[in-house]
Amino acid sequence: MTKPPSTTGQKIEHALEKALDPFATALKRATRTPGSELSPTTPTPAAAGKPGLAISPLAVPFPTIPPIGGVEIATARAGFYKHERDDLVVFHFARGTSCAGVFTRHKIGSAPVDWCKKHLGGSEGGKDVRALVVNAGCANAFTGKAGADAARRTASEVAKRFGCRQRDVMLASTGVIGVVLDEKKIVAKLPEIEQGLDADAWARAGRGIMTTDTFPKGAYAEAEIEGYKVRIAGIAKGSGMIAPEMATMLAFIVTDADIHPNVLQALLGLHVRTTFNSVTVDGDTSTNDTALLFATGTSGAPRIGRVGDRRLKSFSAALDKVMLDLAHQLVRDGEGATKFVKVTVDGAASPASARKLAKSIADSPLVKTAIAGQDANWGRVVMAVGKTEEPVDRDRLAIRFGPHQAAIDGAPAPTYDEARMTAYMKNPEIDITVDVGSGRASATVWTCDLTKGYIEINGDYRS
Repeated sequence: MTKPPSTTGQKIEHALEKALDPFATALKRATRTPGSELSPTTPTPAAAGKPGLAISPLAVPFPTIPPIGGVEIATARAGFYKHERDDLVVFHFARGTSCAGVFTRHKIGSAPVDWCKKHLGGSEGGKDVRALVVNAGCANAFTGKAGADAARRTASEVAKRFGCRQRDVMLASTGVIGVVLDEKKIVAKLPEIEQGLDADAWARAGRGIMTTDTFPKGAYAEAEIEGYKVRIAGIAKGSGMIAPEMATMLAFIVTDADIHPNVLQALLGLHVRTTFNSVTVDGDTSTNDTALLFATGTSGAPRIGRVGDRRLKSFSAALDKVMLDLAHQLVRDGEGATKFVKVTVDGAASPASARKLAKSIADSPLVKTAIAGQDANWGRVVMAVGKTEEPVDRDRLAIRFGPHQAAIDGAPAPTYDEARMTAYMKNPEIDITVDVGSGRASATVWTCDLTKGYIEINGDYRS
């Protein structure tokens, strides 16, 4: 993902990372299951975003998210889908809300991505964002000037409703590429949206942004800033076309902390690498990837205006939990997925090399189909490692599936037990660890298996 242009962007991120070490480093290396150390969850499953899709066997319940001061949410059916469902979500923020964003690196960004990058990237960008408008069912990508005009008109009409500038309205879309957004469908629902604004509508918002998702994705955590409790809540959508930098992924996170936009941008940039940019479903990156972080400033906590302020320690940890939880849920809802897979590469020459090796394993169709077939075919892992041209010491290469050693010192492990390995592969969650023997760097990427369900969902995507 890329962030909007800023004269201090990279320096800010580096300063924050340095100030929070070794804390940030420990966070990156930590492994957590989705929902751990977060709020208790409610057991109610949701219907699929698209009719006929079975809820993922890896689904997790939507968490209990209390109201976050300074934000109200409403949903409506604008009609971007033929079937009965909400497909429009609007967030209304308190005056003075800060905002930061990261976006797709795809060369053909959507009109909403262009809009947000333009207005967050200016000198006053992100200082008083008042609304967010999200639609599902139409990506408004690869739509030229007509799509850009539709985005602008949407922001203009929402700004009139909320008494703000159109630049203070953020936009996001997801759905079919190549279709111009019919903003009249959104405008027609604005009176209903305005009447329906509710501080307790997170679950409805999570359902409203779904496309081929089979369950709504939410996360919640609390932190402390100088004795004041602050809340962080977020929702995300994504199921296929997931290889974040980012993917066909949308994520919206809101806190009641009072944080300057530059500091928000640094925090988002710090944690996105090991959360949203460390998951993959199918290796494809979309035109519409957007993650936005909003700070309403209503908690009573003191304003944080300096990057590296150590009062951010608790907040940064909680933000990381929320983002990692949401990222894991994207994988758990991977199209057709039956296995949640953690791939860790150790002993790499550099962090970048470790990441490339881990993604090569996680994106390999041969590895992913073997996992779907409950086959511990570690030879395919060897293939995925060797094809990267990254530094690898063949004679020190070691591979484990969970606690079971498959290979060591560049050869099959003498303790290899096929029956135990096969039994392990029947688990819904699989860990693959590879030591390439070339250094001390490590990286972790999360993925899922590749099944016939993925083909069925995508062969029928537009119908």
